[in-house]
Amino acid sequence: MASQTTLSVKTLLGLLNPQGIYLVGYSWLFGMTLWVTFIGGVIAFKSLPRQQFGALQHRTFPIYFSISIALSGGLLGLWAYSHPAVLSHYLEPQLADVAQAYTLATVFVSQVANQTVIGPLTSKTMFQRHRQEKEEGKAYNEPGVSDQMKALNSRFGMLHGVSSLFNMSAFLALVFHGLWIGNVGAGIKSF
Repeated sequence: MASQTTLSVKTLLGLLNPQGIYLVGYSWLFGMTLWVTFIGGVIAFKSLPRQQFGALQHRTFPIYFSISIALSGGLLGLWAYSHPAVLSHYLEPQLADVAQAYTLATVFVSQVANQTVIGPLTSKTMFQRHRQEKEEGKAYNEPGVSDQMKALNSRFGMLHGVSSLFNMSAFLALVFHGLWIGNVGAGIKSF
């Protein structure tokens, strides 16, 4: 029979350790990415008029990307600290610890690209398209829109696609990392 642990202030404070913090940070990042990618965005898209949906995404995504960058950067730092092979064998992705660092780096780089380059360009193009709709008196997808609107549509579609690809890459990397730490453990060392 397993021994029973009695809760006390000491045992509760003992939960605040690098391993516990790592798992909470990973859980937060995975849950947030899952929600934004597959649930919250879909609900908002189906519930709001298109321009309000765009305005909401314009306000939400920078916060989402900032939190993702901070969490994935923190996880990567803790992972590299706890797995010395990452720094000494960084060019050997076939090593499991190094592969997991690459996985976390994929999340970090994807979200940095979305926050600093792709997101702002997508928002700029979206707002240009909104202005063009007002000038033309037509929605972006109506027949007979101008060549300028067609160019904005093409640019928006390409940027949105790249942003979605980066976000999906981050999500899949987090799934892989979660499966790894669920089966092997995180192995995060105390300071």
